[in-house]
Amino acid sequence: FALDDDEDKEKRIMIIRLIVSSVLFGIGFLFGDGSVPSLIINLIAYLIIGGEVLLKAFRNILKGKVFDENFLMSVATIGAFFIKSYHEAAAVMLFYQVGEFFQDLSVSKSRKSIKSLMELKPYFANLLVGEEEVKVDPAKVAVGSHIIVKPGERIPIDGIVLQGSGLVDTSALTGESMPREANEGDEVLSGTINLNSVLVLKTIRSLETSAVSRILELVEKAGEKKARTEKFITRFAKYYTPIVVFLSLALAIIPPVLTGAPFSGWVKRALAFLVVSCPCALVLSVPLAFFGGIGKASKIGVLVKGSENLERLKNVDTVIFDKTGTLTKGQFSVSEIRPVSPFTVSEVLRYSSYAESFSSHPIAKSILKEFGEKPEQRLISDYEEIAGYGISAVVDNKKILVGKKELMTMNGIEVEGSEPSANTIIYVAVNNMFAGTISIEDSIKSDSRTIVAKLKALGVSKVVMLTGDKADAADKVAGELGIDMTESELLPQDKVSVVERIKAETKGKGSVVFVGDGINDSPVLAMADVGIAMGGLGSDAAIEAADAVIMTDEPSRLADTIKIARKTNRVVIQNIVVSLAVKAIILILAAMNLASMWAAVFGDVGVAMLAVLNSVRILRSDKL
Repeated sequence: FALDDDEDKEKRIMIIRLIVSSVLFGIGFLFGDGSVPSLIINLIAYLIIGGEVLLKAFRNILKGKVFDENFLMSVATIGAFFIKSYHEAAAVMLFYQVGEFFQDLSVSKSRKSIKSLMELKPYFANLLVGEEEVKVDPAKVAVGSHIIVKPGERIPIDGIVLQGSGLVDTSALTGESMPREANEGDEVLSGTINLNSVLVLKTIRSLETSAVSRILELVEKAGEKKARTEKFITRFAKYYTPIVVFLSLALAIIPPVLTGAPFSGWVKRALAFLVVSCPCALVLSVPLAFFGGIGKASKIGVLVKGSENLERLKNVDTVIFDKTGTLTKGQFSVSEIRPVSPFTVSEVLRYSSYAESFSSHPIAKSILKEFGEKPEQRLISDYEEIAGYGISAVVDNKKILVGKKELMTMNGIEVEGSEPSANTIIYVAVNNMFAGTISIEDSIKSDSRTIVAKLKALGVSKVVMLTGDKADAADKVAGELGIDMTESELLPQDKVSVVERIKAETKGKGSVVFVGDGINDSPVLAMADVGIAMGGLGSDAAIEAADAVIMTDEPSRLADTIKIARKTNRVVIQNIVVSLAVKAIILILAAMNLASMWAAVFGDVGVAMLAVLNSVRILRSDKL
């Protein structure tokens, strides 16, 4: 095996132990359960896979923590060995460790989710020392230093633009596809990418307090909060274990003392009592039901990372959506062209497409896509990009201006009509005559139009949308979808604050779910009770930080997953109730010497198999 770190080494050693124990367990069936060869083989398998459980139980006893799942497993399996149920002892410990392994695997996966964010971390800064440019470690750049950021480079430290102007890709921080302009005097944040010009910055923060470092810190802290979730079996064993142990001890000691009967008969009853009380069915039924639910969710394109996340989805109070790339497509398109007489729609689109043909800006690409033809380069001359305003070009001997309203004003062109507030508006002029406007929008996913109604039908009390986009654009989307509450123009730390506030408000009412797709969403994905990433178009960092991933990129799959979670929870309750009820009956019969060891085995293995079959129903059922 190629080992990445100590944790990976431990996992691979555990896999080897599971395989070796399983093989030995299988060989043990070739011999009679009470035979010496069976004892030796099953004991070796038991110690290989369960040695650490025995050790943990012993250490916990020394610390005063007697009644936990390790103690319960140790007592039950050792008891099985005493009454010569060797296969039973080895099987129970093996099944228990398999379940623990998958739970630990899920936890370690969550802890490693931060690693994919490290690509945001800057590795160098171009520091200006006098007239020279020196490449240095960003951590060594003092506040107030001057640094140069070239096109294509990631801004290493938060700063103010001293010289230059251009476009900055802020999607890593705000989730917005539209690059923002950075002009002299503007603040730019670390983690964003300088797209098309040389910028000279004056640093205003150290690396430790810059935007990237704050994001990484937020994810780490949020992940730690989630990792402390108490396991179900530990909570259950807290009450179950002492009751079973003391009852079995009482059964072995009190009747012989009171009646004078031989101890051997009552000890056998007590051991049978321990065997049937062994938590095999419980240990299997809970994870198997959840694995069935996870498998069912994967069939509809939703990957849920661990049973605890599916459990939280059964009772959702509030769902919070990111906007861009989650509810909307995250791809800009032309929504409307408004020509002004005597110009036509086709003329406005043609002239603007020709003028924008040399630009790599997302708006330019959306206009060219709408045009659908390749502009003839020979017809274009005198191309000039006016930083922060737009483009000037001569197309077929006509001077074309395409850009902001300010570009028209600068050239003395009077603009007609009002500007729709929710979309980005591009103004077009031909030979200094206003020709019309082109409205650019990030279109809503068709699937998003049903998600709010589906969530409300499931009893979700509030649907919220958070975005780094401007308020008008956010309100328009929220209005179309029926969103209950909207927060706009947010940075990652703002989103975390909003989610923390909502969690405080909904405490005790149900889970808070966040659905997002960008690197900037990683802190909130980790902070929410359940973080769900849009895997179809989402960033790797968001997918890794999330508790679940919607691979189909359809928000409505969240509603289906909630249904699966609720069905899974019903099956879990059924398994627990049936397991405990059957065990209770056989425990009483065993105490009365009316249940043989076969009945005790059925109370353990038989009930476990019933739980397995019941759990399989989740996968087989077509109805959510």
